[in-house]
Amino acid sequence: MRTILAVIALCSAVASAAFAADPSPELIAYGKALVEAGGCGGCHTADPAKPFAGGKRIDTPFGAVYAPNLTPDRDTGIGAWADADFTRALRTGIAPDGSNYYPAFPYPYFTKMTKDDTLAIRAYLGTLAPVVNRNKPPELRWPFGYRRLMRVWNAFYFKPGLFEPDQSQSAAWNRGGYLVTGLAHCGACHTPKNYFGADKQAQVLSGNEVGGWYAPRLDGAARTGLKSWSVEDITEYLQSGRNARSHADGLMAEVVVNSTSKMSDADVTAIAVYLKSLPPSRRETIVTPPEDAEMKAGQAVYAKLCIACHEADGSGAPRIYPPLPGNALLQSVNPSSTLRLILDGAHTVTTPRAPNTGEMPAYAEQLSNEEIAAVTNYIRNSWGNAAPLVTPAQVAKARK
Repeated sequence: MRTILAVIALCSAVASAAFAADPSPELIAYGKALVEAGGCGGCHTADPAKPFAGGKRIDTPFGAVYAPNLTPDRDTGIGAWADADFTRALRTGIAPDGSNYYPAFPYPYFTKMTKDDTLAIRAYLGTLAPVVNRNKPPELRWPFGYRRLMRVWNAFYFKPGLFEPDQSQSAAWNRGGYLVTGLAHCGACHTPKNYFGADKQAQVLSGNEVGGWYAPRLDGAARTGLKSWSVEDITEYLQSGRNARSHADGLMAEVVVNSTSKMSDADVTAIAVYLKSLPPSRRETIVTPPEDAEMKAGQAVYAKLCIACHEADGSGAPRIYPPLPGNALLQSVNPSSTLRLILDGAHTVTTPRAPNTGEMPAYAEQLSNEEIAAVTNYIRNSWGNAAPLVTPAQVAKARK
């Protein structure tokens, strides 16, 4: 009898533990919100029909890596992982088998996340349909393919630890700091990198070239940063992909569509509050204006091809055709994004808050390198703008 009672008690305990382990709908919903804030689907989805199944190629200066499968498939995904495995992977960059991840997986930012948040993310991922999709090995140049080298990299450049709230700041500021420096990993694109791919800590969020685009400054620089933007400007941009000052395109358009446009009003506002508090982390470049001949050549191209939408004074049609005067991205020291838009054209990102579309044609076939350089210099140095000279050689490089 005692044996039967013991077995019943054991079964009851196991059932209770299993029931307690089932995530609540609230936890799953919160985990989904965190996954969206982290933009996880943007990297871990190669086939839209198989969300989070991995396989997407991510190019780095050292070669390519492929995002792994995050679905709960037990053989090729994370279904067999323990909670501790998942938390360790996010916060320390170490896989369940003890191998090191490469920092293309932004664990140097995720380390700031709380354990509860990592488990909420895992709870949501556990509700996804399992997909069989084996992870692809990286294609990195020698010697970067040796994962053991990451132990050395971590020793020099990885600082584990939770986000530390600043008690002198508001709750919104601290929430924004937690998102920007942690889960949303904004610095992964917007912070310059050193020769080994680590963040230059003295230049946090001061702009960086990535994937042929330039992720602009998010600090308080007057001409090329966010000093002239209000909290409301930043919030509108993140929620809709556009505001009265600029439009999102390229990689940032993907971030808006997959991440920030889905975030709560409170979280997006918190990000804006935090970013508006950042002082410039480095000085802006002193600019020498282009020569008159260069400006006249650029003005001729502008008058022929650009004036119909952007107007003679560059004012455009805010939220449809972005204005050019005072445009921070346009004046960035690195012209990569401007050149991409002129060469390839642009399609205004559409979101639930801003469903109307806009389009700019591509001019790669219509204009020479000299003409593109001239019109780029004209718009970057007219109407009070100031930016370094762009050469035809830079245009030729951008074409490649």
